[in-house]
Amino acid sequence: MTKEIVLIHGAFAGPWCMEDYAGFFRARGWTVHTPALRYHGGDPKAEPDPGLTDTSVMDYADDIAAFVQGLDSKPVLLGHAIAGVVAQQVASRGLASAIVLINPNAAWGTLPETDDERAVPRALMEGGAFWKQPMRVDFDLMAPFALNKMPEAQQHEVFDQLGPESGRVMFEMFFWMFDDHHAMKVDIDKVDCPVLIVSGTEDRAVNPNTCRALAKLYGDRATFLPAENHAHFLFMEPGWEGPAGQIADWLDQTPGVTD
Repeated sequence: MTKEIVLIHGAFAGPWCMEDYAGFFRARGWTVHTPALRYHGGDPKAEPDPGLTDTSVMDYADDIAAFVQGLDSKPVLLGHAIAGVVAQQVASRGLASAIVLINPNAAWGTLPETDDERAVPRALMEGGAFWKQPMRVDFDLMAPFALNKMPEAQQHEVFDQLGPESGRVMFEMFFWMFDDHHAMKVDIDKVDCPVLIVSGTEDRAVNPNTCRALAKLYGDRATFLPAENHAHFLFMEPGWEGPAGQIADWLDQTPGVTD
């Protein structure tokens, strides 16, 4: 059986952030794919494509679904943050052998529980009509909330590679109650494969309790894995090999994924 895994980056990022995991899984015998979300993956400093303005989470899900359907076998989908929601949406179409969700953003219908989780949408509101344009994130917001387990030099290195994101996607993510299209909605009952939810215990962007609650919604289909002393970008942080090994072991041991 071909072992295929699709590593899907999150908002503002690109395939570059999955390089460590890509090498790790290739060494474990996996065929690895690292697609870029729509209008991502180019020069982060370049002017954003005008099409990014109207891009939706639904577009990301449709693109990844089309990519997966072109593969030789039904793959594992590993998604970070917003791509954790995308992975679930694609899996609900019956297109995944398993999904690994790393610090997945809360899907439609889930209210933020902590001050940290409310801080990001509050910052967005201060920026005016952000949903009508591509947007960039400030270092002063990213560093304490998403890069908090990286040395300062690495924080700047990672931040400098972040590009623009669709304001519409940010609106759909944080203000889902006003989104008539329900772009962040996940039909959990239609996800017919094993689910691994990996949560950095020091993640301030997506609270571990949010991830734990998601695991409960999946019941016996889900495994919840707390990544101790890791935060939002746990796949790039010092010691990233630890959670990577736990994910690979889970995939190897879960019936139907690799056998």
